[in-house]
Amino acid sequence: MTILILGGTGEARSLAAALDDTDIAFESSLAGRVRNPRLPVGPVRIGGFGGADGLARYLTERGIRAVVDATHPFAAGISANAAAACAAANVLLVRLQRPGWQDEHGRWTWVDDHDSAARAAATGRRIFLSTGRQTLDRFVGPLAAHDVLVRVVDPSAIELPRNWSVLLGRGPYTVSGERKLLLDNRIDTLVTKDSGGSLTRGKLDAADELGVRVIVVRRPPAPRGVATVASVAAAREWVLRVAEVRPADLRNADRRPSSSPRAVPATTAPSAVPRA
Repeated sequence: MTILILGGTGEARSLAAALDDTDIAFESSLAGRVRNPRLPVGPVRIGGFGGADGLARYLTERGIRAVVDATHPFAAGISANAAAACAAANVLLVRLQRPGWQDEHGRWTWVDDHDSAARAAATGRRIFLSTGRQTLDRFVGPLAAHDVLVRVVDPSAIELPRNWSVLLGRGPYTVSGERKLLLDNRIDTLVTKDSGGSLTRGKLDAADELGVRVIVVRRPPAPRGVATVASVAAAREWVLRVAEVRPADLRNADRRPSSSPRAVPATTAPSAVPRA
């Protein structure tokens, strides 16, 4: 059997490393949106599949038994395509998603999308924008006259206002480093999205210490019916359980809605479906 890891995150790389010491064949797929990405161990393909239909064909042609969607929490399009493709190809699917950040002090402003974040940030004077390169166009209009510091991994593909500053960087970031960044640039408003994890949490802790206003974009909802695990260890356990399921049992899997889009019959492999 072969497992496909839809990656691009630290969790995806860690899962590949965790499976590298097993006899399970796996390959990782990256969307190719970041220059010089950090590559996981094992076989890697880079580029899109051509939507859900293209991914379904790939799963069938490659004989993929199961998919671990370990893409970014905001990669909603890829996750939706994975759910549709796995359903069409009768392939098992689990979502590996790190827990979101918690506002321990109850000070953050939560919004549902980047447009709302831009409107909320417009009341600030000096803004630190840390929502990623692909969302910059949502902020240019509302914040064109503001002093904005943008931090991205790769240069922006669109023209930014002259009074905006661009900082190229890739985590992890420390609290002390983020504190200095906020102070040096006299930031009064931080705009980010609920990516979760520890690599970029430092900016939030530094902002809380300094009394900087924090605006956080909520995560998009996960595809309906897709089971989710929150750790690499749980995803590895799921893969090991799936490896014990016979292909014939997958063809006869219960197609009714459940916590997983492809539930394995309890009489065959009672633990193959991940716990939510």
